[in-house]
Amino acid sequence: MTAAADLALTHVSLLVDDQDKALAFYRDTIGLVVRTDVPLFGIRWLTVGPASQPNLEFILEVPQMNPDAAGQKAARDRLAAGGQGTLIFTTADCDATFARLRDAGVKVTQEPTDQPYGVRDCGFTDPWGNHLRFSQVLAR
Repeated sequence: MTAAADLALTHVSLLVDDQDKALAFYRDTIGLVVRTDVPLFGIRWLTVGPASQPNLEFILEVPQMNPDAAGQKAARDRLAAGGQGTLIFTTADCDATFARLRDAGVKVTQEPTDQPYGVRDCGFTDPWGNHLRFSQVLAR
């Protein structure tokens, strides 16, 4: 068995039901940048990511991207259930990020709170039930 020192995370999938709405949310509201937006084998390959991390992409995945009917149904069922995945971002100012997103109408799940593990963080959900957290490392 070989060591995994050469592994790096490049893509994370976020399940959404509408790529145009997801693009508007993640680009225009959250502030991510578009990495890729191209047609691919009858689907749209659409990714966004933080400007400060050019090698990290979030795939805005719709159920139709699954290769078979059972996979598409399972994805639609997961969307209907809500609470898909979690993304945790760091920010220099948790309170300012919170105010900006709250004022933009993003659904709040937790107001800024100092945590015992050394961060101040807040929480939101996107329109598809994915959890978004924004953490600021506190001075020690």
